[in-house]
Amino acid sequence: MAITAKDKADEDRLGTALCRLTDEEPSIKITRDEQTNELCISGVGELHLTIALEKLKRKFGVTACLQEPSIAYMETIKKNAKAEGKYKKQSGGHGQYGDVWLEISPLDRSSGIIFTESIFGGAVPRQYIPAVEKGVKETLAKGLIAGYPMTDIKVNLYDGSYHTVDSSEQAFKAAASLALKKAVPEANPIILEPYYLVDIVTPNYFMGTVINGLTAHRGRIMSTTSPSLSISKIQAQVPEAELTKYAIELRSQTQGRGSYALKFSHYEEIPAKIRDTLLTK
Repeated sequence: MAITAKDKADEDRLGTALCRLTDEEPSIKITRDEQTNELCISGVGELHLTIALEKLKRKFGVTACLQEPSIAYMETIKKNAKAEGKYKKQSGGHGQYGDVWLEISPLDRSSGIIFTESIFGGAVPRQYIPAVEKGVKETLAKGLIAGYPMTDIKVNLYDGSYHTVDSSEQAFKAAASLALKKAVPEANPIILEPYYLVDIVTPNYFMGTVINGLTAHRGRIMSTTSPSLSISKIQAQVPEAELTKYAIELRSQTQGRGSYALKFSHYEEIPAKIRDTLLTK
């Protein structure tokens, strides 16, 4: 679960209190999610975490709250698009002027963001191209559909114009942002969700129940094996959003005799129904 201090006064003391808590209880794990930047706490069940929260308050004087951790959704595009971004500001004195044409195109999964330029004839002076790249990466990092970072996109700066007096790095950075805000909606934008590879060990008797449960959570069964007469192994790909409380569910399905391990697998496009839910948040 994600853990946060209940009020501002406890924020500074939460980290120290959690360190002391894990020293006393090694079965409690504290991690920082690099993508969502959330502080997460892990235990052997809901009761374990509830007791940990009570101990934080009673022994260390820190009141904390738990909530389901955020999912590290990403955004990307499915087709090419071109757009112009022109930032022009005149206020009587020294103005601001930047004008760029960007082409965006989709890349293979896990490619990240690639920026290129094919400027000819000095349409955009060389000293302003790093500002365009910075504007591109900062804008994509904030997301343009539902506020999630964009990925797997190639952005090419291929044309533009400048003013000998009014052009500046800031103006070209702003122009790049404007161009992306026009281009992305025309490039069939989508939201991606993370999938995990889940390896489950369960007594044979509960195998059907476990498989039905995984299917209900949008899981895809990759393989099933029986290492012994009494034990089955199931491997499945499951969206991270469906795994938050899977430990509790598996324990219930197998009378406490099932276990699982998971690791990140890949990102893939989210179903339309869930996408619509995210867009209305």
